[in-house]
Amino acid sequence: MTTLHLVRLPIMLPALHRWAGERGIGWTARRDAEGRETNASFDEGRALHHLLSESFGKGVLQPFRLFAAPGKNRASLYAYSSADKSELAETLRACALPEALSICDPDALEVKEMPESWRDGRRLGFETRIRPVRRLFKPCGKFPKGAEIDVFLIEGLRRFPDKPPEGEADPLKREDVYRQWLAERLNGAAELTSAHLTRFSRHRAARTGHANQGPDAVIRGELIIRDPAQFAERLVKGVGRHTAYGFGMLLIRPPGRR
Repeated sequence: MTTLHLVRLPIMLPALHRWAGERGIGWTARRDAEGRETNASFDEGRALHHLLSESFGKGVLQPFRLFAAPGKNRASLYAYSSADKSELAETLRACALPEALSICDPDALEVKEMPESWRDGRRLGFETRIRPVRRLFKPCGKFPKGAEIDVFLIEGLRRFPDKPPEGEADPLKREDVYRQWLAERLNGAAELTSAHLTRFSRHRAARTGHANQGPDAVIRGELIIRDPAQFAERLVKGVGRHTAYGFGMLLIRPPGRR
């Protein structure tokens, strides 16, 4: 069985932004009602996806999550990988372009081995940043088939087709909808015993030249492992969509006291 590693890679944000600007990666301009460009937005997840793929290989550091304190130039990227520290550093030194080394320093890599197996019934704390969306198989309200929509909005349209609730109006709660979405994505690997929405915002994701706005949520809670093999797979593959762009990484921690 391949050993899974948890990797920490320091990221210099100003250098990342310059690199992305020179490449035209992740930067998108919004347009007003008359088609004029307004304030540009930056999708760090897309920029990091391209940087990591070019420097380490496609999918080598994935899923990942970036932690950046407000106003700081240095951030920490955490990711899961089957490669160990020496493999990662060797690849970065050999394959990364010179400008990439001003963003991520191979000497600053930190890596630890994850457990080789998990015990059925083990209780763990967790945190994950998710983009809880679904693609529509048929039109829903004003949204066409194939659109990627916030599951909270879809649930509102389903329950209240004539007049969806506005904001967080009862009886529909965003936290409840996202908790159910997460439980479904765990697919029997673990049972959620608690899950709380600790952060929510709207995120403009730049993928193919378009900037689609969607939910950006952080959920923290506790779970019980029910299928160790499936749980290990969820760590490797992440949860939900956009796992290649900074979403869906399950970070685990000790559980709280009973």
